[in-house]
Amino acid sequence: MDMFLEYLKAFLVGGALCLIGQQLIDRTKLTPARILVGYVVAGVILTAVGLYGPLVEWAGAGATVPLSGFGYLLATGVEEGIREHGLLGALTGPFTAAAGGVMAAILFGLLAGLVGKSHDKS
Repeated sequence: MDMFLEYLKAFLVGGALCLIGQQLIDRTKLTPARILVGYVVAGVILTAVGLYGPLVEWAGAGATVPLSGFGYLLATGVEEGIREHGLLGALTGPFTAAAGGVMAAILFGLLAGLVGKSHDKS
């Protein structure tokens, strides 16, 4: 039952974040790229004011998988970098924190490119 509640919380929070994004696409003239950047920036800002960390603790993957979770990852990388290396850590911390995820995205993108067949849209 405990595992079911964890999945339910992740589904509800992740679904709510996706619902907000879909409403922004449907009801505003914002481009998807601007919405995606807005999600990352919102994750950074909410982490800086101390609101996103408790959401991650409560919702788990429902809060870390969406793009706002990437902003959270970058912000926590800055905090950790500053704690370990001082002001220079503000520049290196986000890269260290996000390196694994970025490398996985590049690797899986390469594999998909090698396996998939490219063709024109027409």
